[in-house]
Parts: sequence; C-alpha cells; structure tokens
Amino acid sequence: MNNDIVILAIESSCDDTSAAVIKNGILLSNVTAGQEAHQLYGGVVPELASRAHQQHILPVVDTALKKAGITQEDISAIAVTLGPGLMGSLLVGVSFAKGLAIALGVPLIEVNHLQGHILAHFLKTEGEELETPPYPYLCLMVSGGNSQIVRVDAYNKMGIIGQTIDDAAGEAMDKCSKVMGFGYPGGPIIDKLARQGNPTAFQFAKPNIPNYDYSFSGLKTSFLYFLRDQLKDNPNFIEENKEDLAASLEKTIVDILMKKLEKAAKDTGIKHVALAGGVSANTALRTAFQAKGESGQWKIYIPKFGYTTDNAAMIAIVGYFKFLDKDFCPIDKPAYSRTTL
Repeated sequence: MNNDIVILAIESSCDDTSAAVIKNGILLSNVTAGQEAHQLYGGVVPELASRAHQQHILPVVDTALKKAGITQEDISAIAVTLGPGLMGSLLVGVSFAKGLAIALGVPLIEVNHLQGHILAHFLKTEGEELETPPYPYLCLMVSGGNSQIVRVDAYNKMGIIGQTIDDAAGEAMDKCSKVMGFGYPGGPIIDKLARQGNPTAFQFAKPNIPNYDYSFSGLKTSFLYFLRDQLKDNPNFIEENKEDLAASLEKTIVDILMKKLEKAAKDTGIKHVALAGGVSANTALRTAFQAKGESGQWKIYIPKFGYTTDNAAMIAIVGYFKFLDKDFCPIDKPAYSRTTL
C-alpha cells in the first residue's frame, strides 16, 4: 500500500493561474501562468482575469503533474485557494478543484490565500536544508492588497495585530508609479529605478497612526501634491528626477513598514521575524530586514523570490499541514472574496 501524501494545489485568487504538487512535505513542482493583458489598463480587470484562468487552468495543472512525475491516481487530496480574492478568478480554480476532487474521490482542502503567504517559509525541495521559523514568530505580510503584521503561534493559529486602515503598501507603490506614468505593476518598476536614485532626495508624509496599524493614503496624497507643485515650475520634473523620486518613495514606504514592525517585535518580545507577500521581493525592504538580522536584533526569514508573488506552492504546504490533521472542506463550501486570517 502506498502511504505517500500527495497534495495537488490550485491558486487563482487574482491574475496568476498556478498549480503545484507536494509529496510528503517536499515540493515537486510549481507552475504559474501570468496575464499580461492587464498592463494596458493599469490594473487587474476582473472579467479578463477570470477568462484567462479558464484558458490556463487545464494546461497549468497538467504541466504541474507531469513535472512532478505523478498521475491523478497518486493524488491524496486537492488544496485550493477559497479566498480572499477576485470572485470571478476564485470560482475558476475552486470549480476545477471541486470537480477533480469529486472525480477522483479525494478530499478537498480549503486554504486561505493570506495563510499561504505566511507559511511559504516552510516550503522545501528535495535535499534542501531549510531553516524554518519557530513558533511564535511575527510575519510582515505586504502585497498589493494587504499590509499586515501577523503573530503566528501555529500553522493554524495566527492573528493580525496590525494592519493598514486604508491602502496597502503595494497599492501605494502601484498608484504612485501610475501617477508618474511609469506603468503597471509599479512595484518592480519603482524598485529598479530606486537602485539608481538618492533615497533622501525628497521627503514625503509619514502617518502617525496608533498601535501597530498602517496608513498609506496620506503618503499617496502628499506625493501627488508634491508632483503637482513641482510640475508647475518644471514640466520635465518627473523625467529629470525619476530615480530620486522612486528611491525617496520606496524609502518612505519601507520606513513606515519597519517602524511599526520594530514596535511590535519590541512589545511582544518575539525575535523571530519573517517577511511575506509580493512586496517582500522589494530590494530596500529585504535590505532593511537583513540589517536587522546582521545586527543580531532579530532572527529573520525572507522567502525565495519565487514564493513572494501568488503561487500554488504556498497553497500546497498549507494543504499538506491540514491533510495531516484531516482538516478537510465540505465540497459545497463557497469561495469568498473577503476574509481575515
């Protein structure tokens, strides 16, 4: 009898269609198909996203299974992102996962997309030596839609102790990039330009929000008004100062993120601190984290670049942990667009 635990995971919460396979806790494959159509519109168009998922899901799942060297008969359970995310996008992945689970007679496992990001630090491949964060640890979860400080006491016990009260850090970067005419997604563009710029060239507003919560709407407004005033005197201001603008904006966002995280770590006494989410790919944020690690203040955990953006590997590791606990999902449970951890 084969006692291997093989989890097929499916992620389709936004504009990436992804499938991954984990066997006995070891990642065998992680396949993602992106969508370039949204760049024309400066953001994700839900209707276009769900149509693209319908085109991508079958080949992506098929490729993930083939890369992993397994067949459908080997699958122990199917893990799928049930939310949060764009409802049209989620429904494609959830419907496919449910149909396949019924056809194969295997359990369905519900995964919270945010939980996946936070547990991406437990992903490992064959022969890889991996140092995973011990519980409890703090995780700074930053993406286009979320900016949160999460206390993680177990894989299935985590709570948000601070979060943005308006815009997310990634959203602020995207919108400021759009205002400057740099394009979408703004994060990678700002990151690239900032490497050539002076981060102290310009000063922007930093909010004074109580406790561990964040706010980025004031920064966005101050950035917009600053550009408006400068462009009155010099119509070429953005083009002439784009590297410095990007570097100064990036520094402001990283300073805001790190100040609250430092306060949370000090107040809780937790010295194991992890980074997760799409913005965790940002160079300046990684550098700030590494400085904390090198100073000995924190033991830090930074995900591989491949696990920062939306991917099914992170859904698969949550699915594996839940399978061990026999934590399965009713086949008729609906997808959800909004939720917390």
